[in-house]
Amino acid sequence: MTQFEEQKAALRQEAFAKRAKIPAADRADAANIAATLFFESVPLEPGQVVAAYWPIRDEIDCKPILTRLMDSGQQVCLPVVMGDGIPLELRLWEAGQPLYPSGFGTLAPPETAPLAAPDVVIIPLLAFDRLGTRLGYGKGYYDRTLDALETKPLIVGIAFAAQELDFIPREPHDLPLDILVTEAGVHRFEPA
Repeated sequence: MTQFEEQKAALRQEAFAKRAKIPAADRADAANIAATLFFESVPLEPGQVVAAYWPIRDEIDCKPILTRLMDSGQQVCLPVVMGDGIPLELRLWEAGQPLYPSGFGTLAPPETAPLAAPDVVIIPLLAFDRLGTRLGYGKGYYDRTLDALETKPLIVGIAFAAQELDFIPREPHDLPLDILVTEAGVHRFEPA
């Protein structure tokens, strides 16, 4: 393991610990506030495709955002892990269509669902810093997926405010967030 990988591994442990300390009683309120701020702050056009995710572990619950996107008729796709080293498959979730377990505790549309190229990606994260650098789980699925897209989407992180770290080192393949939404507010990041 390189020094850079060791540094990120230590940051992941710190981030998991910080997120785990968020009181259960505060989580639902934070998710609902973040959802309201998302719709007030993230520019969405009719017909755009929004890639979201089904929350796992103790991530902020983005289901209030998913519900509102689906209720408004916005096109939504959810990721499916296809294997190590392979970009995620982004499948459209059509209204009324059931979701199925797709590994890692997530749910996704069936294999027969159409694939989509998103205009906006709501991305999960373990931590973020003031520069818009995102710390993920370390498998690189989103980095590979974003790199494989023909057009760069708007990258929106959803997190608890407590997930902020002072600094996260950024490698060349790490795309920064464009927008971060927490229960404490919205942050927009300028391209580096």
